[in-house]
Amino acid sequence: MEADRWVDRVRSQRTHLPELRELAEVEGELRGLITSLQSAQGALSPVHAAYESARDEAQRLRERAGALEATLSTSTANARDLAAMQSELEHVRELLEQVDDRELELLVELEPLEAAVRSIREQAQPATVRRAQLQTSIGELQASLDDELISLRAGRDECARQVAPALLARYETALQRAGGSGAAQVTSGRCDGCRLALSPLDLDRWKAQAPDTFMACPECGRLLLA
Repeated sequence: MEADRWVDRVRSQRTHLPELRELAEVEGELRGLITSLQSAQGALSPVHAAYESARDEAQRLRERAGALEATLSTSTANARDLAAMQSELEHVRELLEQVDDRELELLVELEPLEAAVRSIREQAQPATVRRAQLQTSIGELQASLDDELISLRAGRDECARQVAPALLARYETALQRAGGSGAAQVTSGRCDGCRLALSPLDLDRWKAQAPDTFMACPECGRLLLA
């Protein structure tokens, strides 16, 4: 009984480490930040794409304006062709001015969106580091508890070999049904397995049982020990 109770305690400890609870909290925080990051990136992406497009268009127009200016300054073409190039140059400059204004508008819109993404990533950094620390710590603690469980189970098997087969079979059946242990002590008229008080009749039956016999708890089925 005591061996099984120790196994149950250590097994429970393994799955109820404070670090596991903290890890769940940290991972919940990170999931929230990931959701916020995805939302911020969703808002940023189309603005960034529009800004890049405007910048590329501005560069193309500058190059075209530069080429037209260079041609006009050195051209020996007739007046009609020169007038056409001059007209195109003025049109290109107008377009460039519009695109430059649009690029500036997008840049103003882009800056707070990029700042929001950076802020979320900065918030996530400490939590990411802490998660890695907790995962390492949990792995080490659980490995140590696994070693302890191996030792406890070996001791439990040694105890089991000293119990009569028929009694061991009863104990194992009770253990499977009740969990934790297959036996319990009676303390102040209560089964310390299920914590329920025995009725006066059951308590009298338990006290009157022959030596080396074991009555089962009417409630949980554990074998009752003095």
